Order: sequence, then structure tokens, then C-alpha cells
Amino acid sequence: MFKKKKILAITLARGGSKAIKNKNIIKLNNLPLISYTIREAKKSKYIDEYIVSTDSKKIKKVAEKYGAYVPFLRPKAIATDKATSVDALVHAVNWMEKYNKVKYDYIIEIMCTNPLKKVKDIDEVIKKIVNTEADSVIAVHKLEDHHPIRIKKIINDKIVDFTLKEIPETRRQDLKPNAYIRSGSIYALKRKHLMIEKLRYGSRNSRPYILPEERAVNIDTIADLYAAEKMIKDG
Repeated sequence: MFKKKKILAITLARGGSKAIKNKNIIKLNNLPLISYTIREAKKSKYIDEYIVSTDSKKIKKVAEKYGAYVPFLRPKAIATDKATSVDALVHAVNWMEKYNKVKYDYIIEIMCTNPLKKVKDIDEVIKKIVNTEADSVIAVHKLEDHHPIRIKKIINDKIVDFTLKEIPETRRQDLKPNAYIRSGSIYALKRKHLMIEKLRYGSRNSRPYILPEERAVNIDTIADLYAAEKMIKDG
């Protein structure tokens, strides 16, 4: 609880990953990927209840081994490739509110696929959403090599600026304004924003938490897994 606000945190961990089989529990430095998120979430000073939502008995068993609460198996209808994160989060909130006979003020999605985030990041996001009364606070990180000015389209076999005009030979560090991308790591949401408006981001009162680049690795491919492994080993 932070400033008397009830806070539910959820990690979504679907069993049907395709790019990496069993991605959410694949070993990263000899520990299941999901264990990194569970460890940091359980350290939070402000989370009242933390759960993992999964459709997989295998993931449930691993998550529970590392201390997570997995109170249900997610229905198959909201565990498909086409089901959205909003669908799964809404289901989890409805289940927990009915079970605990309580209404939460904020929902924090803490994603399994970003193993390098720290409890400091989670708690700072929570503090920011409560203090600013934002609809959402989202972890983002700064773009360097992939700044939008460098993004091009091809028209009639000619390279054309996509949206912003690039001044030739501009150094990467001089590209302005600074550009940011959603890290996928942490989404903090007002209950109404999720449950009524069915959104995780996109309102005019969505605010950033700038995640350091070294903690923004998102595991989508085997190459990402190797990169995260090296960063953990290098400390």
C-alpha cells in the first residue's frame, strides 16, 4: 500500500510462446526467466498482493517454487495468440477482487520478459502514478541508434524520410528531440483506466518512467537471452 491505495501487481505468463519454446521459464543463468521478476516484485514495499496469471500448469509450478502466488489457471479463451494483455489483466483483477472482496486502486503489470528490472524501478513507478494521479505510468527507455529521424521509407525505389527530416551527417548524440520507446517492463494503471476504459496506455495522461538502458532488455529471441545472460554475468 502507498498513501492508503490498494495495489495489485500481476505478471502475465502464457504457456504458448512461439519464438522461444517455454520462454517464460527458460533458463537464464541457471534460473527460470520468470524467477527474476518474481524476486523483485516480492521485494516491493508498496504492493499489497502479487500474483502470476498463467494457463500453464508447468509455469504455475515453477512460479510457485520461486514464491509467487498463482491462485488460478487462466481460461484458454484469454490465453491465445489473439487475446490481449488487457483481456488477461481484466480477468485477473475481477478474480482477485471477487476472491478478496476488495477493490484495488491501482494495477501494476510487471512483465516476465524483462529480467533486469529492479524493485527500485517497480516502486518508483508506483510512487509516480499515485503522486501524479496519472492514468498510467509506463517504463520507457531512450532510443539511440534507432532514433525516428533515422527511420526511412522507400517510395518508387527512393529512400525518403519517414516522418522527421534528417540533416545529413548528424551525429547520433545530436539527434533531437530525445526519443523513447516502451520497454514492456512495467505498466502501472489506474483501476478505471484498465477496467472501464480497457487501456494500458495511450491516454493524454500517460506518464513515463525512464528505465536505464542496461535494465531494459526484453527477451523476444535467443539473441536477447544471450545478451541478458552476459549483462547479468558482467554485473
